[in-house]
Amino acid sequence: MPGIEDRIADLERRLKQAKALKQQQVARERAAEKKRRRSEETRRKILVGAVILAKVERGEWPKERLRELMDKALTRADDRTLFGLLPVPTEAGTQTGPSVETAGAPRAG
Repeated sequence: MPGIEDRIADLERRLKQAKALKQQQVARERAAEKKRRRSEETRRKILVGAVILAKVERGEWPKERLRELMDKALTRADDRTLFGLLPVPTEAGTQTGPSVETAGAPRAG
């Protein structure tokens, strides 16, 4: 018959294992939630862009206004090229970070 100390050690070991499993489960749930939120945010951006582009194409929104907005918001040369905008000169060369001005806004999460 195992002694009380052996039994306590076994219970402590099992408790540590259970805690580790719980932490892994919580971490997986957080990661899944974060991924879901990122997907939703991306979908919102795509939908907003699609609506605005459709309005521009139908003449309901001035094309020049969209161009002005994009000129102010975009900093990466490849992003600016998509809208026929000239690259923005930078001191350190090309911009490698997020392009739009809202990219630095805090993310939910």
